Amino acid sequence: MFIKILFLVIFFALMILVGIYSRRHATNVEDFVLGGRNVGPWLTAFAYGTSYFSAVVFIGYAGQFGWKYGISATWIGLGNAFIGSLLAWVVLGRRTRVMTNHLKSATMPDFFGSRFNSKAMRIAASAIVFIFLVPYTASVYNGLSRLFGMAFNIPYKVCVAAMAALTGLYVILGGYMATAISDFIQGIIMLVGIAAVIAAVLNGQGGFIEAVKKLSEFESAVPVTMGQKGAYTSFFGPDPVNLVGVVILTSLGTWGLPQMVHKFYAIKNEKSIKTGTIISTVFAVVIAGGSYFLGGFGKLFDDPAIYNANGSVAYDAIVPHMLSSLSNALIGIVVVLVLSASMSTLSGLVLTSSSTLTLDFLKGNIIKKMSEKSQLTIMRILIIFFILLSVVLAFDPPLFIAQLMSISWGALAGSFLAPFLYGLYWKGVTRAAVWACFASGIGITVSNMFFKYIDSPVNAGAISMLAGLIVVPVVSLITPKMNKDEVNEIFTCYDEPVTVHAKKSISEQ
Repeated sequence: MFIKILFLVIFFALMILVGIYSRRHATNVEDFVLGGRNVGPWLTAFAYGTSYFSAVVFIGYAGQFGWKYGISATWIGLGNAFIGSLLAWVVLGRRTRVMTNHLKSATMPDFFGSRFNSKAMRIAASAIVFIFLVPYTASVYNGLSRLFGMAFNIPYKVCVAAMAALTGLYVILGGYMATAISDFIQGIIMLVGIAAVIAAVLNGQGGFIEAVKKLSEFESAVPVTMGQKGAYTSFFGPDPVNLVGVVILTSLGTWGLPQMVHKFYAIKNEKSIKTGTIISTVFAVVIAGGSYFLGGFGKLFDDPAIYNANGSVAYDAIVPHMLSSLSNALIGIVVVLVLSASMSTLSGLVLTSSSTLTLDFLKGNIIKKMSEKSQLTIMRILIIFFILLSVVLAFDPPLFIAQLMSISWGALAGSFLAPFLYGLYWKGVTRAAVWACFASGIGITVSNMFFKYIDSPVNAGAISMLAGLIVVPVVSLITPKMNKDEVNEIFTCYDEPVTVHAKKSISEQ
């Protein structure tokens, strides 16, 4: 217990010091929200990766989908790496940085408001962000607290409250720069921790070969595979169709999540984009791939401890139970690993929500004139409010972790992914198309919560994203176009000449 507590004390002290150090980088709104748009490749890449992967992935998703799909769940992690990280950086990174800088946008709702010249759209988008980031934040608290309960036997609510207080402290002190520096430190911990945990868990099962052999003896309960053995060690697992749905939700979803896309706003320069793309992808392969790979062996730890009173599997308890037999030192590493992943995600969520509500909803609408100092003060107050609201929900979460995250990601990415992507590349996107996508994204996700016409909330989230990619171009073709001169002026940012060295581009002369 002393070792585990020591790790935590060192970690907490380090995060508080980061917050205090970063105060000098949070003296105005742009610094507090974007780090002055001067964040280098390593900090940006680790901020992106650590915001992507939290206790939701390590505890909730790895446990649930590892149990359902076996080793083939690793495909989810690889999808996260190559679709959610590599492609996201390549397709969105540069254009997001250039256009948001041109429009002076600090948040995703601010981008929609400026890109489509609609104050109402900015307000609606900020409301969507605030409402649907709350269940995501609650799911992070939930997953982390289950691990704390296993490691320290501390009551769930005490864990949630302590996590919330520490996260709020360093974000309030240092803003985006504090989260970026903290994310870098936390990312290093995550990389070392996941490797150690996988090695220890497989070693406890007699090594990798023996663990795979044991897993191959389980019979699949999925009708597609008709109960044969070996499905959990096969290439695409017992249920490849639903596996694809999870890959789409967790990979493509990042393209429309405000707390993820926000990282591209703050990139320093071209070199940072290229370097950050590589770092972010490698990070995702190790962390996401490793988490789902580990979860794939969950059935080897079948035990009464992972079942609910009604006999159903408590998916959120699988990974903590897998780790409960590790040494105290390794459990300490695991706790700090998941704590690192979760705090980085939480810091990004609360900063995104508070800045959006302040800059896009209150400023100029509720409060007509708001000074720079007032904006910073209100953002810090809203950080506290958002954390408290999430804590209340986390105290009595209505669904298990994966469902909470699916609802949040489905609504946010279903609403924002398509109009944001098309808005960066295509002049023909109309206001009506954006409103239609907002309606379809929220409509599919929320209506499915009540009527359950799509069995899995994960698949509902994936469908809402794909629907948006169809809705936006179709509606844009049949609705009134925006003012041509206004749109052309916005897209001039891509035509501005820049000077580069010959090693980057060959002269025409």
